[in-house]
Amino acid sequence: MAFNKEISGYRNEMEFVKHLNNKYVYQLDPMFSGFIYDIFSNVSVKDRIIAKLDENKKKYDIIIVIKNNVKRISIKKGIKNSVHVEAISEFIHFLIENNISRDSVVEYLKYNYADGTTNGSGDIRISGEEYKKLNQDKIDTINKEINNEDLLNKIVDRFILKGNYSDIRIDALIYGVVEDFIWIKAEDIRKIILSKIDVYSTGVHFSVLSCQPLNRCLNYNPQYQTKRFSIQIKWYNIFDDIIEYMNNNL
Repeated sequence: MAFNKEISGYRNEMEFVKHLNNKYVYQLDPMFSGFIYDIFSNVSVKDRIIAKLDENKKKYDIIIVIKNNVKRISIKKGIKNSVHVEAISEFIHFLIENNISRDSVVEYLKYNYADGTTNGSGDIRISGEEYKKLNQDKIDTINKEINNEDLLNKIVDRFILKGNYSDIRIDALIYGVVEDFIWIKAEDIRKIILSKIDVYSTGVHFSVLSCQPLNRCLNYNPQYQTKRFSIQIKWYNIFDDIIEYMNNNL
């Protein structure tokens, strides 16, 4: 499959590091040299590249250094990419801080747990699809409120570029594997998200980013119970959205 192969995300990151580390720019194939020239300025073919994994697990996965110029890169592969996970308590606090109405906060909690409660204590849980059939009007109301430019700018930083606890942004995002990949710079990620502010989804979403529980745990498996209390942000069509943006900005 193009842009993918059967390796873990961690192994994929290691392969990018191995492909770049201690190489000179002139040694790179056209795809990698195009990437380096795009994200760095004033690069010479004789410059040596240092690449390493990030051990702190922030939003960036690898660090690339040329002549003391540091770039931080996020790497994704496959489909249904998860770009962010956080405790639902932190997420709700973020919404309240940003003046999202009490009604929308309450309705989001009901959507997340889908058990008739706002704290996950209900006895009967239903699937996301079933919940949507019964409550689409309430989901639409949430989406109408949260999809505004001011909030989406903060969302891009929190979910993709920086995370909850860091002031350091990624410089670019790579989608794919070392044999076949595309990339997009941080400022263009923001443009994609803001350009799709009016996109429609039956689930709770921020532009193209879907928001859902990490696991609804419909089978009550104790192993997954705690995951009901975290939210997950997915960028389902990341490849299509990047390609569309690239084609529109040739």
